[in-house]
Amino acid sequence: MAAGMDFSSHKSLLMILFGFLGLFSFTVEAATKKYQFDTQKHGIKQYRNGWADGPAYITQCPIQTGSSYTYDFNVTEQRGTLWWHAHILWLRATVYGAIVIMPKPGTPFPFPQPAREFEILLGEWWHNDVEAVETQGNQMGLPPNMSDAHTINGKPGPLFPCSEKHTYAMEVEQGKTYLLRIINAALDDELFFAIAGHNMTVVEVDAVYTKPFTTQAILIAPGQTTNVLVRANQVAGRYFMATRTFMDAPIPVDNKSATAIFQYKGIPNTVLPLLPPLPAANDTRFALSYNKKLRSLNSPQYPANVPLRVDRNLFYTIGLAKNSCPTCVNGTRLLASLNNVSFVMPRTALLQAHYFNIKGVYRTDFPDKPATTFNYTGAPLTANLGTLTGTRISKVPFNSTVELVLQDTNLLTVESHPFHLHGYNFFVVGTGIGNFDLAKDPLKYNLVDPIERNTVGVPTGGWTAIRFRADNPGVWFMHCHLELHTGWGLKTAFLVEDGPGQDQSVVPPPKDLPTC
Repeated sequence: MAAGMDFSSHKSLLMILFGFLGLFSFTVEAATKKYQFDTQKHGIKQYRNGWADGPAYITQCPIQTGSSYTYDFNVTEQRGTLWWHAHILWLRATVYGAIVIMPKPGTPFPFPQPAREFEILLGEWWHNDVEAVETQGNQMGLPPNMSDAHTINGKPGPLFPCSEKHTYAMEVEQGKTYLLRIINAALDDELFFAIAGHNMTVVEVDAVYTKPFTTQAILIAPGQTTNVLVRANQVAGRYFMATRTFMDAPIPVDNKSATAIFQYKGIPNTVLPLLPPLPAANDTRFALSYNKKLRSLNSPQYPANVPLRVDRNLFYTIGLAKNSCPTCVNGTRLLASLNNVSFVMPRTALLQAHYFNIKGVYRTDFPDKPATTFNYTGAPLTANLGTLTGTRISKVPFNSTVELVLQDTNLLTVESHPFHLHGYNFFVVGTGIGNFDLAKDPLKYNLVDPIERNTVGVPTGGWTAIRFRADNPGVWFMHCHLELHTGWGLKTAFLVEDGPGQDQSVVPPPKDLPTC
């Protein structure tokens, strides 16, 4: 699906509603003549079944034009808001939608029952075909053109030169409480979201219940989901919902606001909506304060099973670089790396190579720490550090516990990076600004009720520490969820070995698994 279509034809915002537990299937067909295809079920753990995870050349080969692939998978011990999206090139600019997993029948929410639920998908829009935009940037060795608009449920709102039909509106009734399931499906922008005149109570992120807290605005990174309760307790009228980019580094972004309407029943459309006061675009203090408030519910029914003992300690530095490119505009091409290794996508899917023991596709020698120690967040480093390239991943024993510290660096520039780990949730046990201090910072970890999620932001010029238990065998992608950086190589994977039990190994692949 090309991104240059008219807003009114934005039909990819399909919601998939799941029950709490069961086997599910959906079939994806690459119907266009132009694209290969894949689809990730973002946040579904896919226990033992990486074949249904979705990312091209990681767990499957792309679905070829005119072909189809049926994803069969179980949803177990998960409930809440997740989402699905294309995972090859920049196709997820318009190919995405919500996944809502309902609680087990008879199990109430651990918060007041809402009168109604709404899905709110935040996105980006280009007037041109996003694949042409990406290709042009790659050929020049520069960042592609930024988006032309942000959207709420596929529509930019009346602040753009569009007609009223390009504004999403939700109707509410005075005194009732509503659950908004908010998803950031944008390619490259962390976003603020607020509703004029109304507070929001955060009750869930990434399909994990949180300790509730009230806020005037939320911050949500690409790949993340946030559920909030909103009570329609203001004077009946029309109120704008608005979203705008957060960026606290000297990097140009699309700073245009998208709007939708929170409209009380019986109020005519002629009433002019009020705009919410969003945080400043570079409001680092709000971002750090907001993320610090996120805590797991950690109740007897929904415990936070944080690994207290660590078997494997990993330290990954995040960096940008320029490598030689004689045909590019400046004679160089921008790359991104972890531990100075920029990931090269294979031509055979990693999981297939692992399962069928195909040699020469990948190496399992991804470094546990950077080869060179330096002042990671000091003065900007513009020297070419000789960034390595390769298809290198980490092998992890089954059921071992892993702590991973993700450290931003000032290689070319500092920047916030949202990282997503496929196949797992993890606990965010610590975060900070500056260089991670191995002697002091772990003493300040939250090992009681840290937030559990599948996508976490590494703050600009800072670090984030996560922990998880490697109890899901297979090959699992880990990458920055800024599509620009993913394309530049800011990604790797974990190969989690099979366990000793019968139900602790990768299941056989389906018969219709795509071939490369």
